[in-house]
Amino acid sequence: MSRTADIQTQNDASPSAPRHDDPIVRFRGVGLRYGRAPEVLCDLTFDLAPGSFHFLSGASGAGKTSLLRLMQLDLQPSRGVISLFGRDVVALRRADLPFVRRRIGVVLHDRRLLNHLDAFDNVALPLRLAGRKLADYAADVTELLAWVGLSDRVAAYPQALSSGEQQRLAIARAVVMRPDLLLADEPTGDVDEAMALRILRLFVELNRLGTTVLIASHDQGLMARSGKPVLRLEDGHLSLEAAP
Repeated sequence: MSRTADIQTQNDASPSAPRHDDPIVRFRGVGLRYGRAPEVLCDLTFDLAPGSFHFLSGASGAGKTSLLRLMQLDLQPSRGVISLFGRDVVALRRADLPFVRRRIGVVLHDRRLLNHLDAFDNVALPLRLAGRKLADYAADVTELLAWVGLSDRVAAYPQALSSGEQQRLAIARAVVMRPDLLLADEPTGDVDEAMALRILRLFVELNRLGTTVLIASHDQGLMARSGKPVLRLEDGHLSLEAAP
């Protein structure tokens, strides 16, 4: 097992414009610390290739959520270089951040669904915020809710949904903008095994359609059944384990 997760090997010279085969995510010597505390993440160097699917594993407190927050532009690294879609995130202008974030779908462990909106409007919210009109996206949202198995729950509010239904609703909202990169933080953490497998199938299908997927998880059984490679965080360092 190598300390460096070399998922995609390419020349490190950055072109002036991203190529279609550039890594979706590129970390080079990245470290992260909070205040004056020791580094949570140390010397992370890895790529996520377009269309790849990986799990992210590690003990509680290993830094999985911090790593995902770096990728979704919620944190800046303490050192090193992070590129998303061929662009250095530190050099991004504030005006460019919304356009980059729209290419990233995020499924959070606490879901953050809005209880005053029904299932349809929760999924449609990113489209509304992007200035889309209802007539342009209504059919797409309805179709997406059917895809995650919620066609009969379109008008239901989050508090009336089961944990599994809420998680599938959060997934639908995360992918409604058709992101190039999907980041999921413990998406199966509080559902039963059957629902976990159903959620996994949704991610696999999304990946088959071209989205790069990274799932943070403690579920060793689910990772083994998926047949996908695992990025493992330990003592602040990242290593790649081949698919079982």
